[in-house]
Amino acid sequence: MCRFVAYVGPPVSLQSLVLDPPLGLLRQSYEPRFQRHGVVNADGFGCGWFDQSVRPEPALYRRDKPIWSDASFRSIAGVISSKAVLAGVRDANTGAAVDDASTPPFCSDGWLFAHNGKIDGFDGSAGVRLWRMLSDRRASGVRGTSDSEVLFGLILDRMDEGTSPAQALRWVIRESLKISSGRFNLVLHDGWKITATCCGDSLYVLEGAESLPGAVVIASEPFNEDPGWQEVPDASLVEGYCGGVVVAPLEVDA
Repeated sequence: MCRFVAYVGPPVSLQSLVLDPPLGLLRQSYEPRFQRHGVVNADGFGCGWFDQSVRPEPALYRRDKPIWSDASFRSIAGVISSKAVLAGVRDANTGAAVDDASTPPFCSDGWLFAHNGKIDGFDGSAGVRLWRMLSDRRASGVRGTSDSEVLFGLILDRMDEGTSPAQALRWVIRESLKISSGRFNLVLHDGWKITATCCGDSLYVLEGAESLPGAVVIASEPFNEDPGWQEVPDASLVEGYCGGVVVAPLEVDA
């Protein structure tokens, strides 16, 4: 399992979003409050952020060690600001390697992606069947061993065909559930809009907070005690952008 935070809004530093919040990803790496599966998230961390004035492709920093032990990230996080960020801390599923390539967020074609969950049996027949569904192009882009990266490839395949991000997330959960059980809290970010699902674990939304005016945050759990945090019901799809948040039924009955 993992914990993630996705942000879109006025520029904020990576430090203020990832490291400084009293209940943020740094603390969630060793003491999550709402994580339903797993205890700690010490198998790596990553942060992706956009600067659309420079390039459409986001920057990416990923390490295969706990976030609390990385002095290099702490040294740069305070001087990097962005309007759009996706960061996560990782608790690796059984059988998945602990390495940079298997650590969220994942990046391709201007998209950032993270997955808080697990596909049951991915290290067996379920994983083989999902791998076979990937196009050659997307299969060649998989660098790690996690189920998350295969899901990302399948989502990108659908969007390559013209499917919207929301429908692509719905489709990959539906097709995965035909193969195996699992938990699918997924999040996509293109620098302008966040699309996420709540399917098996905690998910929260913060919109228009006094401390973050004009911003939307979608996260595995609240990173502070702001009363504006709203819990997302299970089996929901969430779309967040600077204009607001929309929560709808996930509708992925297999």
